[in-house]
Amino acid sequence: MGAGYTGFVGNIVNGFKKVMKTFIYRVRGEVTTEELIRRGLKVGVNFKRLNHVMIDDSHTWLIEIGDNVTLAPNVHILAHDASTKSFLGYTRIARVTIGNNVFIGAGSIVLPGVRIGDNVVIGANSTVTHDINENTVAVGSPAEPICTLSQYLKKERERMETSPVYDASYTMRRGITPEMKEKQKKELTGKVGYVD
Repeated sequence: MGAGYTGFVGNIVNGFKKVMKTFIYRVRGEVTTEELIRRGLKVGVNFKRLNHVMIDDSHTWLIEIGDNVTLAPNVHILAHDASTKSFLGYTRIARVTIGNNVFIGAGSIVLPGVRIGDNVVIGANSTVTHDINENTVAVGSPAEPICTLSQYLKKERERMETSPVYDASYTMRRGITPEMKEKQKKELTGKVGYVD
């Protein structure tokens, strides 16, 4: 078979994958990242949007996300606030800017008008109501800085020296075995560990 046939089949497979992805997102009540970008969302390289992340699809063009950003499961990014609609007749809207090298933890909400700087970690279940400066770890509702990113990483590096550290074979994506799961559970009793 020629290269043209292989390319043709590859195009069909890729088209099918795209249709299935769009279908799955719609079933979950979500919009694909590709569709959000078509509507005006700006996203840098190496953007990771995990399960059930909601990016405000009604005001997508007001949201800008930098490079190397991960939005953990169930994160919400909002560029509008309809609490004013029934009282004033208008919905409040504002831009949201997320810098480079940002991790936003599971279940967090970023509200309209917020700017998150570069090199930031937002802890799980945080509500980001105001700007977060660069090189910061912030947690809570409302999210408040608790340390610098370098302080946080220094503490974690030191903890790694005395904690179990696992390679990628200890993950679902690399086929962790039942025996490895049991070993990991035993080693992590009463302590934290780290996995690639």
